Amino acid sequence: MDITQVRCFLAVAEELHFGRAAKALDMLPASLGRHIKLLEDRFETRLFLRTTRSVSLSEAGNAILEDARALVAQADLFEERMRSMRRSESAILRVGAIDSAANGLMPPLMQLMRNHHPEIEIQLIEQKTIHLLPKILSGSIDIAFCRPPDVRDPKIHFQTLFFETAVVALPDDHPLSGRPELSIQDLANAPLIVPDRRSRPHSHDLTIKLFTDAGLSARIAQVAEEKHTIVSLVAIGAGLAIVPRWVSRIAVPGIAFVPLAVPDGSTRSKLILAAAWARGARDARRDALLSVLERNIAEIEQSA
Repeated sequence: MDITQVRCFLAVAEELHFGRAAKALDMLPASLGRHIKLLEDRFETRLFLRTTRSVSLSEAGNAILEDARALVAQADLFEERMRSMRRSESAILRVGAIDSAANGLMPPLMQLMRNHHPEIEIQLIEQKTIHLLPKILSGSIDIAFCRPPDVRDPKIHFQTLFFETAVVALPDDHPLSGRPELSIQDLANAPLIVPDRRSRPHSHDLTIKLFTDAGLSARIAQVAEEKHTIVSLVAIGAGLAIVPRWVSRIAVPGIAFVPLAVPDGSTRSKLILAAAWARGARDARRDALLSVLERNIAEIEQSA
């Protein structure tokens, strides 16, 4: 049984309103409704009585309410104990980062931490967002720099840092490589290398939506999972790629990175970089890192 479904049940039981419950959990009402339906389907019974004007607990919902509260409380206690055990085992601050943050954010941030907090040792774990978030919940990492998902786990706190700038990766002898800036229209007929959506939904959707917003269709020539692979494919002439600017720090010969003009609006949100950590978890080392980052965020953002 998914504990998230039980949390959704409790939120609706307390609010008796799907919209307010979704807001309390920081998720879309449709997502909340799906979790409730999955729970009802699992037990083959209705947990709520719904009309167009009201929501109330069914007899079955009332019967399991206290058990659900106890189950969630036990799960919270288990997660906190696991985090506490891991923190007590090591003085290392374990920081997860997606690849662009590992290349762009972490080098200057780690140098700043050495200057201001030499007593704190940082262990960097570079993975995709979909792998980092479960590690936060299990306590195997203390903080992550990642893309916030569309549906956010209420057990994780997300703090938006800034928007990363998009650039076009292309061979350095390409006719467009010498321009100071490119638009989507410039790429209308170019073969593109895009990230696999299952593992990198934000980067994939960014490319597709930029073309859709411009009234164009993306001409996808190749799908790849890792940024290093994408840049390497660009280098051999397999196509062009739209990537976060910090990816330009990956050292691959024969590549040029040209800024991409991205219209203001919803598309920019695909490149949000956020800090994420377990909600309610106390960690002086993590707070020290966040404090150093906050004091220097403007300087670091300029390079994004």
